[in-house]
Amino acid sequence: MENKMQLLEKIKTLSKQYFSEIQTIRRHMHAHPELSFQEFNTSAFIAQKLKEFQISFKTGFVKTGIVGIIEGKNPTKKVIALRADMDALPIQEQNKVDYCSVNAGVMHACGHDVHTSCLLGAAKILHSLKNEFEGTIKLIFQPGEEKLPGGASLMIAEGVLENPKPSGIIGLHVFPSMETGKVGFRSGMYMASTDELYVTVIGKGGHGALPHLTVDPVLIASHIIVALQQIVSRNCQPIIPSVLSFGKVIANGATNVIPDEVKLEGTFRTLDENWRIEAHQKMISLAKGIAESMGATCIFEIKRGYPVLYNDGILTQHAENAAKQYLGEENVEQLDLRMTAEDFAYYTQHLPGCFYRLGTGNKKKGITSNVHTATFNVDEHALEIGMGLMAWIALQELTL
Repeated sequence: MENKMQLLEKIKTLSKQYFSEIQTIRRHMHAHPELSFQEFNTSAFIAQKLKEFQISFKTGFVKTGIVGIIEGKNPTKKVIALRADMDALPIQEQNKVDYCSVNAGVMHACGHDVHTSCLLGAAKILHSLKNEFEGTIKLIFQPGEEKLPGGASLMIAEGVLENPKPSGIIGLHVFPSMETGKVGFRSGMYMASTDELYVTVIGKGGHGALPHLTVDPVLIASHIIVALQQIVSRNCQPIIPSVLSFGKVIANGATNVIPDEVKLEGTFRTLDENWRIEAHQKMISLAKGIAESMGATCIFEIKRGYPVLYNDGILTQHAENAAKQYLGEENVEQLDLRMTAEDFAYYTQHLPGCFYRLGTGNKKKGITSNVHTATFNVDEHALEIGMGLMAWIALQELTL
């Protein structure tokens, strides 16, 4: 136990020592964001840092992805993977900070700059301690989390979970509604699946004053939107959380012109994969039936997105215990189910995974904006906690 606690203190000391460097890395990344699957400069920057840290790595996964390897003593004993995503969002930043995005219309509004910086920091710590642990740490820097089909699925297809094959994978995500200094975990189902819905209702347009001569796709689309809500409210078991929302409706007519067609775009999310498949069939059948009964046709396309994210119970409990050792039990919280989605879920379909939340908010400093907003930012003290805790969780898992 004494050696374990000495190692914990070493990690905390190294986190403090490396904080300034990792903060500089985060600010560089924040100022130079790149969209999904376009992270070429970001990838080159990460590769340069790994070279400086003397960590071996391979590039070229899904063009911009990188995989690093840190071998301790007896490297084949056990392998643990650590993952960070590195893409940004198409948002114009409104923050007034020195490291504000210089790329117009692109912003790290979901904290992937923090994720990558924490992983780089954890990597530097683990490399410094490679003679004090057995096993191997696999570092996964992943592109395209924000865009279907998701960089995780593509990296898995290109063999990221092989040679060497990890026994588990760990990832973190910023959490602005949680104060810096705290972290959160949840075993089992945690985040929802996500599917994109694209619906076209084709009718017959005409003069708004002569609707009897038309097949009004606006009216029909309205019926479809309302009726589809019963898929969730009347067909889904109450114990299965589900969300169906349409955020885009295009009826390109005029005040006195009924258009020929209406286009709808929405999202369907749930926490049950079997119900997900059933709901798809019900939505398509209901929408087409309504359209046909009113003299129109309906094209209903579903782009299947990320699966339900399931946190392995054993691995998550280990990680939570490690967090309590590192931060104190009072700073480790239980997370609620979320209807947001994450492509980390793909990894959890192949091996045990733990996806946890890193508190990054600070109400006293006014750092409260949510992710995917133009004013999102983080309390950078979270970087010190993020990199140190990730390193500690990984080392604890290697010893089990």
